[in-house]
Amino acid sequence: MATFKDWVSAARLRTLPLSVSGIILGSFIAAANGYTNARIVILALFTTIGFQVLSNFANDYGDGVKGTDNDERIGPERALQSGAISPKQMLNAIIVTSVISAILGLALIYTAFGRENFLFTLIFIVLIIASIVAAMKYTMGKNAYGYSGLGDVFVFIFFGLLSVCGTYFLFTQILDWKIFLPAISVGLLSSGVLNLNNMRDINSDRKSNKNTLVVKIGSKKAVKYHTFLILGAVICALAYSFIDFRSYKQFIYIVAFVPILMHLIKAIRTEKPEDFDPELKKLALSTFLFSILFGLGMIL
Repeated sequence: MATFKDWVSAARLRTLPLSVSGIILGSFIAAANGYTNARIVILALFTTIGFQVLSNFANDYGDGVKGTDNDERIGPERALQSGAISPKQMLNAIIVTSVISAILGLALIYTAFGRENFLFTLIFIVLIIASIVAAMKYTMGKNAYGYSGLGDVFVFIFFGLLSVCGTYFLFTQILDWKIFLPAISVGLLSSGVLNLNNMRDINSDRKSNKNTLVVKIGSKKAVKYHTFLILGAVICALAYSFIDFRSYKQFIYIVAFVPILMHLIKAIRTEKPEDFDPELKKLALSTFLFSILFGLGMIL
């Protein structure tokens, strides 16, 4: 019988700060432009947390039943892998989490648009459905996109563009092209976290036929790709601040670039796959810090 501790472990709470980074950033930028609504912030955060937990459960289930999570995997032991949670229990949890996430998402849409904006409501309902499907299809099913090297694309879109721009739109009901720059930054950094995960797991993934982008291009090119992701995020953030300059306080987020760039140096010098594991937490928390500081700089 799975314990509460087993479910908390399977939910992988350490992934939550990264998942809400885009929501925080989008909310701050909206506030800087005069749009605030505490209910939208709270519901957006809880909806995103629901999606992330759903994704974690689905990844545990998908990799578990496919045998990808085995003794050769370097990262933390998964719930199905350890036997703490059965496949049937995890599948039921996925269904329950999907329903809860959908209800939270619908409440968020109603709070933002009410009954008046039917088109916006319909668009965001489609986005919620797409988010649930994307969370589940990363590793679940025969055509799981995480096994075809498309995980980076989906992380960039959902953690970056949709998270930041979508949140901003919930407040303002308008979409400024400049918002895409910080959204790209968060998306690239989030893809960087996934890339680290895949560089760590390259050997076990290759043996399990999990053809991540890293498996396809190899470790050396993956490090170059990682450099592109990190530097691209830095450039886009700075570009936004210069284009939409209001005060030098905006650049307070540069503090977050210190651990991010130190991480990049470490990643470039790393040769053993297992040494990428501690870098996951560093980059994820640095991205979270970046989002908070970027947002605070906008409203100070």
